[in-house]
Formats: sequence, structure tokens, C-alpha cells
Amino acid sequence: MVKNKLSISISYPPLDTHKGTAFLSQNRQFQWTNTGNCIYPVIPAYAASLLQEHGYKVFWDDGIAEKLSTEQWIQRILDRKPDVIVIESKTPTIKGYWKLIDRIREYETKSWQPTIVLMGDHLTGLPQESMENCKVDIVLTGGDYDFMLLNLMEHLSKGTALEPGFYYRDNSGNIKNTGLYALKHHNLDTLPFIDRDLTQWKLYAYNNGNYKYTPATYLMTGRDCWWGKCTFCSWTTIFPGKAFRFFTPKRTLAEVKHVVENYGIREIFDDAGTLTPGAWIHEFTKGLVDTGLNKQVRYGANMRFNAVGEREYAAMGEARFRFMLYGLESSNQKTLDMLEKGTKTEDARKSLILAKKYGMEPHLTIMIGYPWETRQDAENTLEEARRLFRDCLADSMQATIVIPYPGTPLFKQCQENNWLLTEDWNDFDMRQAIMKCDMDTEELKALVQSLFKGVLTPKFLTKKVSSIRSVDDVKHLGSYAYKFIKKLSDFPVGTTAPVGSHTNP
Repeated sequence: MVKNKLSISISYPPLDTHKGTAFLSQNRQFQWTNTGNCIYPVIPAYAASLLQEHGYKVFWDDGIAEKLSTEQWIQRILDRKPDVIVIESKTPTIKGYWKLIDRIREYETKSWQPTIVLMGDHLTGLPQESMENCKVDIVLTGGDYDFMLLNLMEHLSKGTALEPGFYYRDNSGNIKNTGLYALKHHNLDTLPFIDRDLTQWKLYAYNNGNYKYTPATYLMTGRDCWWGKCTFCSWTTIFPGKAFRFFTPKRTLAEVKHVVENYGIREIFDDAGTLTPGAWIHEFTKGLVDTGLNKQVRYGANMRFNAVGEREYAAMGEARFRFMLYGLESSNQKTLDMLEKGTKTEDARKSLILAKKYGMEPHLTIMIGYPWETRQDAENTLEEARRLFRDCLADSMQATIVIPYPGTPLFKQCQENNWLLTEDWNDFDMRQAIMKCDMDTEELKALVQSLFKGVLTPKFLTKKVSSIRSVDDVKHLGSYAYKFIKKLSDFPVGTTAPVGSHTNP
């Protein structure tokens, strides 16, 4: 390996705010959270590993996971003085990062003038905006941060031509770009395994509601979702459906074995938008069983309702899959059709029955606040969610107010129909209604809170307690209860400011 002179930090700067911690990395729906959950930024971790493999000095700089203050983070970056600073942002943090980037510029010297890069779904949706609003040097669009950051570093150090997807300033300060990003030519199997020591894996190995067995970690076997059409998903911006790619089952099994044998990992969550169905599932689950890895590690994944049948669920059950995350979103067919979910309302119950039959613990994501729904429509969704819990077909959930992120089809639909209440990006944090709908923000938050409280029925709680078989079960149930209570503080009733009135975090 030839050592290159340039150094790079992959950074998640903290933003000091009363709202909580930025739930930023590896996440399709942003929230400020008080739960303490921390998600492994998988694609940036691949980026760090790939860059280090090519000889670049990499600084893994997750100030959010390390619980630094903004001032502590600034001081550390000034001490390190990397040549390139890369920051991932989402819509509600973008204005805060504009200010932070301009602050960093104030500390430049003749010997230290870093190249600052912004990336993320918001940047892909509105790339020129950040170039115009702060002193950032480069905006990276699309979601293949690993391949594209390597290309950027090769450009800066060797003059290699930039591939499509970059926005930059020419020598006269004019904003230019290299065209629409292209992902198909990036072969995921060529990536090295994530260097989990470099990327401080222990920061993310314990405090995550998706985990029962720790230490645990994330993989991401596909980019991102083979369906790739849901109008609300911010990752349709960076990974449109036609660009879907996946690691082969053989490559995935090798990395699973690597993390189990080298890091003692006991549970893995696969955060591809949806697990690849068909032959992929069968080859992968068979590999887990044949190698005995299914006896060493539990596996979880995102899954679509009606994506696979009983044969696949049986295979996943034999491979000891545990945590399965499903996007319920709504129990109204009109809404599912408007969102282009490609599912029927009855698919949820059918899939959950199969998941439970083969030993899995389903998690549901639910959203309310759609412009076309009435209060009764929202109540219908919440009541169906309560029924699923009463029938012991779901084990945990996430309920939020739907947000139309820039660059998504839903955002475009809002603009066309005059549904937006604000375009102040600070407001796009799931704590208030951004779209006109049948209810105001306080009603929506009250409904979210009522759902969290309403699923805790005696039958559900009895089932949870009776399922305890080990110390891991006790710890997980205790953690779940704590995070459940803290989650209510993410939707505080009676604290809503008028839209557009928020200051930068």
C-alpha cells in the first residue's frame, strides 16, 4: 500500500440544541431523538475502509456518537487539521451545517485550507442550494459515498477526472457540476470489509433499540431497495429504484463470518432498504445454516409486506432471523396507493403471521399527517396497529409525522398542490406538520403519543414478560421500556412553535 499525503475526516459534527441528539447517520427519516439510539453509518464506514486501503490517512470523526459538544468538535477538527472534511447532512441539519462550515473557514491559515465536502439525500435533492448558502467546496450527490470519495481523493491527489455527481466551484468561483450521478458501474463486491476498528464500531454496538444480543452491528447488503418507489422515502433521492445493486450472498456470508470471528458480534441488522428476495434469500440463509453461523449470530433486516412467501420465511426462520422491520405507514389503501407502496392493506397481517410463525419479532413503522387523509383515516391506521399488537403480531414500533423531504416525489407533489406549510428546513424534523392536513400539529402529536401508550395492553405486556428466557431478554425488555418512555419526549404535546419560526440548531 502506497501512502498518500492527503488526510480526510469523515465527520458527523454535533449541533447543540434542546431538541435532543441528531438521529442522522444511516437513516432514511430524520429525527432529533432523546432515546440515545446510535446507528452505524455503514456506507461512510465502507468509504473510510476503502480510502485507508488506498493509502489515505482517515480520521473517523463521529462527534454525535461520541457525545461531543459543537465547540469540542470544532477544537478537535482544528487539532487534527485534515486536508478534506466530509460531512453528511439531512434536511433539518443543513442550515446548522452551513453556519458550521462558515465558522471553520474563519480558522483557515496559509498552511491549512481544507476542502470541505457535503453529502447526503438533502444535498442530492438540492445540490446547488448549499453551494450558494455557505463556503462549502464540493457537494457530492448520490449515495455511493465510498466509491465517490475515493474518486474525489484521487482527483485531489493525482488529478484523476471526477466522475458524474459532483458540484464544485471553478477558478472564478462559478458553480459547476459533472452531471447526474451514476451508480450502476460501482460493483459492491469490490469493496473491502468494513474496518470496524478504524470506524470505532463499539460506539454503535450497544445503544440501539434494534438489538437484543450485544455486541451487535450493521451491514447493508443492498443499495438500497429493489422496490425503490415509495414517494416519501428520502433515499429514493440518492438510490433510485433502477440503481438497485447488492452484495452477492457469498460476499455477505464472508463479511458476516468476519465480524463474528473477529469482533464477537452476536446480532446483525441488515439495513438495506429491503432484503433482496428470491434466490438471494435462499442462498444466503442456506449459507448461514451450512456454516453454522446461524448458531453464532442472530440476523435482522428491513422487509416489505408481501415481498416473500412462506418458503422464504421458513428459510429465514431456520437461519434464526430475529428482528424484522416493516413499513406499515398506513392502513388506508388510498394512502398506500398514493405513496406507491405496491402493497395491499391486508398484506400486513398475512406477512406478520408468517414472521411470527417462524420465530421473528416484527417492528412496525407508522406515519400520520398525510394531506389527503382525514382524522378518521389516521385513527383507522392507529387502531389497526393496536389490533396487531393485541394479536401479538408485532413486538415494537416507530410512529412519526410524515415529512416530505426535498428531492422526493412527495415533496414535488406538495409543491404542485400547494400543500407545504413551510420551507424552513429546520422545521422538517418530524415534530410538527409540514403539510396541510385534517389535523394540526398538536393533534398529530397527541395521536402519536396515544398510539405509543395504546399498544401497551395487558395482553401484550403479559406476552412480553412470559417470553423472557435469558438475561439478554431481560436486558432487552428493560431497554425497550426505557426507550419507549423516552420516545414520548420526541413528540412533546403543547410545545409547538409556529412553522417557520425556528432558529437554527
